[in-house]
Amino acid sequence: MKRWLPLFLALLTALLTIRPAPPPDHTGLWVVRAYYNDEQMVREIASWIEPWEVHADQGYIVVGVDEAQYARLEALGFRLEIDKELTDKVNHPVQFSPLQTDGIPGYSCYRTVEETYAAANSLADAYPNLATWNDIGDSWEKAALGSGHDLYVLRLTNSAIATEKPKLFAMSAVHGREYATAELLTRFAESLLWGYGSDPDTTWLLDYHEIHLLLIANPDGRKKAEAGRLWRKNTNQNYCSAYPSERGADLNRNYPFAWGCCGGSSGYSCDYNYRGPSPASEPEVQAIQAYLRANFPDRRGTDLNDAAPIDTSGVFVDVHSYGELVLWPWGFTASPAPNQRPMQTLGRKYAYFTGYTAQQSYLMYPTEGDSDGFAYGELGISGYTIELGDWFFQDCATFEQSILPGNLPALKYMAKAASAPYLLPAGPEALSLISMPVSGESGAPVRLRAVINDRRFPAGSGEPMQEIAAAEYTIDAPPWIDGTSRVAMQPVDGIFDQRVETVQAFIDITGLSPGRHTVFVRGQDVRGNWGVISAQFIYTQPPIVLPVVFR
Repeated sequence: MKRWLPLFLALLTALLTIRPAPPPDHTGLWVVRAYYNDEQMVREIASWIEPWEVHADQGYIVVGVDEAQYARLEALGFRLEIDKELTDKVNHPVQFSPLQTDGIPGYSCYRTVEETYAAANSLADAYPNLATWNDIGDSWEKAALGSGHDLYVLRLTNSAIATEKPKLFAMSAVHGREYATAELLTRFAESLLWGYGSDPDTTWLLDYHEIHLLLIANPDGRKKAEAGRLWRKNTNQNYCSAYPSERGADLNRNYPFAWGCCGGSSGYSCDYNYRGPSPASEPEVQAIQAYLRANFPDRRGTDLNDAAPIDTSGVFVDVHSYGELVLWPWGFTASPAPNQRPMQTLGRKYAYFTGYTAQQSYLMYPTEGDSDGFAYGELGISGYTIELGDWFFQDCATFEQSILPGNLPALKYMAKAASAPYLLPAGPEALSLISMPVSGESGAPVRLRAVINDRRFPAGSGEPMQEIAAAEYTIDAPPWIDGTSRVAMQPVDGIFDQRVETVQAFIDITGLSPGRHTVFVRGQDVRGNWGVISAQFIYTQPPIVLPVVFR
C-alpha cells in the first residue's frame, strides 16, 4: 500500500490542478471568472489586461483570456472558472435573421458605421439651422492607407442665436465591440432635433447650448466588430505584426495626460490595452484632442492638485459598454481629483436616472492615458466615462427597454448642467412646469406652476438634500444672459420649508409681443445652490380689434 501512495497522491494532485476543458468549437478565447483574495491583485493585472466586470463584493472579475493569459492569471494566484454562457456568446456571434435588411448582423437596433453616418448627415440636411456634420480628422486606415474613415462630429445648436453657449461633448464607439454606445448618442441627437419647437426643454437646450456628438470615435475598429469580432483597439497595422487579429492601439489609453504612468495600460502591442508607442500616437486621438482644445479653454493649472475654477463650464462624456457604471477621474491613482466633490455630485445625478453605480474610476482598476482623464486633467472639464448595459453586443430588447429610457434623460441633464457643472448639480431641479391662462380673456395673466425638487439622487448616495429656499423665472432668455429680469415665485402652501416644493407665479403678459414665449424656471436650496433650469412655453394673443362701423 505504501508504495502506491506516492502514485495516488501525484494522480490526485494532477486531477485537482487540471484546467477546465474549453467549450465545444472553442476558437481561442475563454471568458473566465477569476477569484481573488486581495484587491491589489486586480490592480496589478491592469497593466496587461482589462477586466470586463469587477465584482468586489463577491471577490471575482470577469475577463476574456487566451490560453497564455489563462496560465498567467493562474500563476498569479487567481482561481479560475470558465463562464460557459459568455464563452459561447463570444465564440458564436449572432447572425442576420432572414428578415433583417439593415443594421449590424443579428442586431437590427444598431446602425452600421455607414448607416450612422448617413443618419447624421440626413439630420444636418433636414435641420440646417440646428445641426452641422463636421469632419474633424481621419482614422488610422484613412490616414495611412487612404481606405478608412473620417471622424465626424454632429454639432447641435440654434445658429440663429448668437451668444456664448456652454458645451456638452459626448463621444462613443471608442472600442469597436461596444455596440450600444453609438446608437445611444445617435438616438439622443434625433430626440433633440425632433423635439425642437414642440418640447420647451429641448428647444431651450438647443437655443442656448452647443451639443457636440462624436458618434463613432473608432470607425475602423467598429467595422471589425460589426462582423461579430471582439475588436477593441483601432486597426493600426504597425503593431502586433505576429498576430493580425490583435493589432492596433487602445485609443482609451493613448491620451497624453498620465500616459503610461502608473500601471494602467500595457506596453506590449498585442495586449488589448496597449497604449501605443508614444502619447497621442494615433490619428483618432490626435483629432479628438485637437477638437477638445479648440472648443474648451484650459481652466486647470499644471500641478496635479490644481483645481479648475468652480465656475468652469463644459461637460465631457465618453460612452462605453459594459458595466452599468458612471466613472470620473482619476483613473491612475486612488487620490481624489481636486474637483472630486462636484464631479461626484454630477456623476450621482446621472446615476439617479440610470440606476448605475457611480464612483471614481480607480476604484475599479487603474487606467491611464484615458479620455476623461485628459479632458479634466488638461482642460479642467468635468469628465465622465459611462458604461452601458451588461454586455458588449447588447441585445436589442435591453437596449430599447432599459438603456434608452434611463440614459436619454441623463444625457439631457448633463447638457443642462454644462453651464456650471461644478455648481448646478448640488441644487434642486425644476420639474413639472405648467402654464395656463387665469381666465379665457385675451391678455389675462398666466399662472405658472413648477415643482422644485432637491431629492433626486440615488438612495443611499450620501448626497446632501436641503430644503428649498427660493424659486424664480425669467422670460425669453435664461438668467445668465445679461439684462434678463428675474422674478421670484412663491410656494403654493405659503412657506419654503420642504425639500420638495410646489411654486407658482402670475405672469403679466400685457407687455409681451404676440405669440409664443419661453419661460425659464430654477430653484435654490437653503445652502444657496441654484439648480438646473427647465423651460415652458406661454402664449399671448394679439388684442382683439373690433371693426369700426360707419353710419
